[in-house]
Amino acid sequence: MNPSRRDFLKGTGALVVSFRAASVFGMQAGDGQFGTHASHINAEELDSWLAIHADGSVTAFTGKCDFGQGIYTAQTQLVAEELCVALERVKLVQCDTEVTPDQGSTSGSQSTPTNFNHQNLALAAATAREALLKLAAERFGEPVDGLRVENAVVTNASGQHVRYEDLIGGKHFNLTLDRAARRRPQVEWTVLGKSVPSLDRTALMTGQFEFVHHVRVPGMLHGRVVRPPAIGSTLISVDQTSVKDVPGLVKVVVRKNFVGVVAETQHSAAHAARKLKVDWKPGPKLPSQASFFDSLKEQPSRDALELDSTDVAARLATAKHVVRARYTYPFQAHGSLGASCAVADVKAGSATIWSATQSAYPTRNCVAMLLGMPADKVRVIYTRGSGCYGLNGADAVSFEAAVMSQDVGQPVRLQFSRQDEMGWENYGNACLIEQRAALDDAGRITAWDRESWIPNMGSRPGYDRPGNVISGMLLGYEPPPLRPGKAAEPTGELRNGSNTVPEYMAGCIQDKCQGNGTVNAARVLTHTVRSPFFTGPLRSPLRIQNTFANECFVDELALKAGADPVEFRLKHLQQQRLVAVLKAVATAAKWQKRVAPRKQTLANGLARGQGIACVAYEGRNGYAALVADVDVDLTSGLVQPRRFVIAIDCGPISNSDGLRNQVEGGILQGTSRSLVEEVTWDEQRVTSTDWESYQTLRLDYEIPEIEIVFVTPEGVAATGAGETSITVTPAAIANAIFDATGARIRDVPFTPSRIKAALATRSEGAIA
Repeated sequence: MNPSRRDFLKGTGALVVSFRAASVFGMQAGDGQFGTHASHINAEELDSWLAIHADGSVTAFTGKCDFGQGIYTAQTQLVAEELCVALERVKLVQCDTEVTPDQGSTSGSQSTPTNFNHQNLALAAATAREALLKLAAERFGEPVDGLRVENAVVTNASGQHVRYEDLIGGKHFNLTLDRAARRRPQVEWTVLGKSVPSLDRTALMTGQFEFVHHVRVPGMLHGRVVRPPAIGSTLISVDQTSVKDVPGLVKVVVRKNFVGVVAETQHSAAHAARKLKVDWKPGPKLPSQASFFDSLKEQPSRDALELDSTDVAARLATAKHVVRARYTYPFQAHGSLGASCAVADVKAGSATIWSATQSAYPTRNCVAMLLGMPADKVRVIYTRGSGCYGLNGADAVSFEAAVMSQDVGQPVRLQFSRQDEMGWENYGNACLIEQRAALDDAGRITAWDRESWIPNMGSRPGYDRPGNVISGMLLGYEPPPLRPGKAAEPTGELRNGSNTVPEYMAGCIQDKCQGNGTVNAARVLTHTVRSPFFTGPLRSPLRIQNTFANECFVDELALKAGADPVEFRLKHLQQQRLVAVLKAVATAAKWQKRVAPRKQTLANGLARGQGIACVAYEGRNGYAALVADVDVDLTSGLVQPRRFVIAIDCGPISNSDGLRNQVEGGILQGTSRSLVEEVTWDEQRVTSTDWESYQTLRLDYEIPEIEIVFVTPEGVAATGAGETSITVTPAAIANAIFDATGARIRDVPFTPSRIKAALATRSEGAIA
């Protein structure tokens, strides 16, 4: 059932090269979420990425997985395009540590840049195409320049032709990737750039798609976890006699502070988990949610000075016009519709894990640590789960399934309950952000000071930190401690991976301005403090929080300057790709210029407004500008977005239909996170652990109209696209609410109660 790479390729008619540990071509080694480790599959070798079989079919291997964002289809198109074969002839194998290269985590809108921009998968296909052309040239006895290839057939000027399978089918290339291999230019594309329907669409719509929840292994048992009653609780004792009469119970698994049960059926496992009596030592009290953001400023912090021109304080002290504002963003859950699940089959000398992790190789290493087993004896097979776009319970459930399977000596399927999932996951970070800026009489920003506080604990486990998620901590691995420290002076190149630095700052480091904007006097200081909960990446991690505060504050500055929000942005931007999307969206949305909130009240008691926001995602990984048209019920405080218009630039588009799906999905998820989503807690535990206590947009929500404008400059590299639209959604909605009502909302989510409170005390500007 679990063939090796050698067996896999033999079974499909291809010979196999020998693989050795080697440096990873085109990828950065290291422990970060985008880093990789050397493995048994040498990513410098062409055969690690592609095999052409005797029947002419192609198998491609990728370390980037599709969890709903559509890259299975896009990567298949990429291989077909670069190799000049029909799409249906390509089979893509994704994220199986037995057969695919290590490409780190599938995250951060990095999959397209990684595999499309003359690296890795694209480069492998281009290398293979050029190698096949050379083989054909040798066969014809003529130069490569006179040959053309179409649909896996190489033809010369006289009409002679040879098929790929006749040149290489069933054999290995024995070549390294060629950095100089010619990529097919966009003007020649026949497969890329087409709106190919998702290759898994039929299986998904007909219920034939196999999710990790559907995996079944002979002899498989079922597990359930028993979580502590409170954050920080430790195990005292387990009364196993309390479940001795549960039919089908196989074993109570106890290791360190981890408790779980294994039974013959899922029903029996769930019954035993509820009935098991466990004595826990209480943990410390959680901070009050009501005063949580204020408390962040009182905690020890690890500080990072992103940039500092050193003259901000002096300029603010002497400025005639100073604007101040404070923004908060709550912890938010991934809210996966299906709870996380994994299947583990641990034997005496090996282990196989079917997991929905976005990090197959890092998960393999962490599982090996937990099992006390060499990493090369553990195989992780990516199997899609419920969409998460970040770090839900997929890694945690994989770790615990493996431990349970090892303990009982049989395969174990573990599925979290809704409470297990939502009460103990790695939440998206909360943020407190304070802004100050000075304006001159001409309405230009002359100084900008930005300071933020971010509670953090855990994150992706990487290759060696299983304690970054709840299961690893319960099993004896602590998350890395927060080491408080003052910020050093910023040096080197400006990095804006979390969009901490507003686009309007010039990025002055040691008198060298290298950013996107015109504001030369700027300071950006970030304080990381210890979080009471596990935190981790949630779609657009920290980018959405930072952009919300940055783009709302720009609107507040525009108001103080008496300037139109679009014109004010354009006056302070220098990044031309960002300027282009901003102009494009203003035109498409028929932006109405204004220097104050219009406060348009309709006959039915609704106020209607329009707001805008833009972002250069991670500084240069995609560009987007969004205009939101919203209605606000002045009586109930309910906000209803009516129309979104977005302009997006992600470089060359591999599949416009897939991109459209990503943009629309990002806006809708961003709307949900803007209006209703918020983790809640009491003194001991998280209280938002089901669909009643944790709100998301409902199926009966009135879906707004979404219009998308693709901005496609020539001669640029591909960027990410999965997170750009969600990043600008909260700010665009908040700015539209202000235009409609004159009430400035600085705290996410924009609930009816917050809207009504703001309406009662509305002010048309920030504190001056």
